[in-house]
Amino acid sequence: MLALRLARGAHPLVQLRRLLVAGASAGTGFLLLCTLGYAMSHPDASGGAVLRLAWCVAPIAATVYFAVTVARTDPATRPRSGLSAVGLGPARLMVLATISTAVACTLGSMVALLFFLHLRGDLSGLPFDGAGSELLAAGQPLPLPAALTLLALVPLAASAGSAAVLRPRTPKSNGKQDAHHAGPADPNAPAAPPSGLPWGVALLAAGLAVETYASRSPGTPDLRMPGGLTGSPAGVLAGWALTALGLAIAGPGLTFLCGRILQSARPGAMRLLAGRGLQEEARRIGRPLGVLCVVGSGAYAALTLYSGNRPEVGPLTTLGSLLVAGCAVLTLATAAVEAKHARSDTTSALLQLGAPASMLRGTAALRAGTLAAVFGPLTWVVAELAALPLAG
Repeated sequence: MLALRLARGAHPLVQLRRLLVAGASAGTGFLLLCTLGYAMSHPDASGGAVLRLAWCVAPIAATVYFAVTVARTDPATRPRSGLSAVGLGPARLMVLATISTAVACTLGSMVALLFFLHLRGDLSGLPFDGAGSELLAAGQPLPLPAALTLLALVPLAASAGSAAVLRPRTPKSNGKQDAHHAGPADPNAPAAPPSGLPWGVALLAAGLAVETYASRSPGTPDLRMPGGLTGSPAGVLAGWALTALGLAIAGPGLTFLCGRILQSARPGAMRLLAGRGLQEEARRIGRPLGVLCVVGSGAYAALTLYSGNRPEVGPLTTLGSLLVAGCAVLTLATAAVEAKHARSDTTSALLQLGAPASMLRGTAALRAGTLAAVFGPLTWVVAELAALPLAG
């Protein structure tokens, strides 16, 4: 009940984020139910049903990542003075955030179920009654336990992810102050660099190597991609998954490196502020930025590879692609808003010291331009290298 009261009294922007989470959950749940409908309509094609279910992993992951980001940036989950006295400590706030995430995702899943039943013709009185009866196995009874199990995937995964991210952490007491906790105490102390850059680069290189090897190996089975795209060996797709994971892991390290580059070679005030800001925000915006680069490189590689074939892309493939791309963009936007709020005290202090607002706007533009100058070409290079084995 307390979680519902906090959700009802939240800021309109926070409510909009929760509605977007519910919408993403609804789209992903509808894709899962369409997979169930395909399995019911084609009982002999179990392999095709399993493959369709496997293609739903990307929308599920994108939706869960977006939901976890929204839960992490929710103002109701931030510890404040006085809340512990009324029983709202970090553990209780984590539980409330988990419940709010579960409610939003469950609402989306129920909307997906109603829309699925409506297109099957099980619910009448609305436009487009039974419009998808042939594709959704309208002549067969819907196995409710299977449908509810599929619909529970996103709420359970999002709730578990929110609980894992927001769980109270006890700082390590090893006699030496940790660099991550030194930032708030000492404003002059530089942020500790993220440790994922070497691992990300290694996974990126390994993924490209697996793609190249699999594309040149004869007799490798092909997987039918969404929209009728064929000719994609399973090893190539596994290599692409490693490449995407490496690019996402390397995102924070690359963002930190961008900040260090900006502060090199006798920087001025604007470059110094922009570089220090990128270093402080590397962990917050680096991972969503890396995920967005993964989506962008995948879309570019697909457009480049199939530009002349013009494959027929169905509505479910379009919905899945829009879900993945939309969740990636919204996750980065949410992280950027969180970073802006985290800089609010610093921005206010600079304005009180007489810093012109134009310099602060120029600093923000410099940060965005530097990230675009680094991640844009990197996305293009990864996309070209990923499409090269398939084109050959």
